[in-house]
Amino acid sequence: MTAAKLSPLRWVGICLQGTALLFSAVLSGCQSPQQALQALASSHGQHLEILTTHPFPLAMVATFTHAPPPRLRIYLEGDGRAWATATQPSIDPSPRQLMVTRLALNDPTPSLYLARPCQFVSVPTCTTDLWTHRRFSEEVIASFDQALDLLKARYHNQDFELVGYSGGAAVALLLASRRDDIAQVQTLAGNLSPREWARIQQLAPLRGSLEPLQYRQRLAMIPQRHLLGGNDRVIPVAVEAFYRHQLGPSACLETIVLPGVTHETGWDQAWLNWRGKSIQCRPSPNSK
Repeated sequence: MTAAKLSPLRWVGICLQGTALLFSAVLSGCQSPQQALQALASSHGQHLEILTTHPFPLAMVATFTHAPPPRLRIYLEGDGRAWATATQPSIDPSPRQLMVTRLALNDPTPSLYLARPCQFVSVPTCTTDLWTHRRFSEEVIASFDQALDLLKARYHNQDFELVGYSGGAAVALLLASRRDDIAQVQTLAGNLSPREWARIQQLAPLRGSLEPLQYRQRLAMIPQRHLLGGNDRVIPVAVEAFYRHQLGPSACLETIVLPGVTHETGWDQAWLNWRGKSIQCRPSPNSK
């Protein structure tokens, strides 16, 4: 039916309906990052919670309602929107795309999503230096360390599996280097060596940040799988090659390069394919 054949009243109704849809779209586009995270969690029957860790509280979304198994899978967010431009830090590091949260919410394994400090929640100690140069600082890792202690006390799980995206990979490795309850680590587009990453990308060193390879002897004992985007220009494959070489002999280190996957695209399907697979470990020299 054409517009010319519509009655005036019917035409007004259609126009009002279209205006309402447009207004709804504008409102959704005006959501704050925290509102967007809450909306995504609510659409899966979950809710946003703030863990009172120090010095930085952490935003969390749990993806299970029943008693968890002995092992919990923890998804660690990436660096988010650390920089507004190449030279100007962002005033809010919260990620604008919620890929990591979506991966956690769609995972049938009992899981938790943890944002990075100052993402989705701000406190007076949040400064731009924290999510730029000090994104892997001691106080950042201490906040996550406390978070895992709180979760373990709440859910009574025996250990954790850490899944780190982008800069969340460095956080996962730094946590694994200091705790004895990290059963394994998986990374997606992971920044495994912030120091080498900055050198390759010709960026200034991250002043005040820790380097996972400082703890290579401990990390060599942790089962780990690193999924890399073949078309990732943010975290080049060369970072993983450097990490693997510097780590030295490791009985459980698996690397998969995914053709066509970039830093932000292709991960939904890639993780669906890999999230349930066991990490392949070399047989122990003493095994028969």
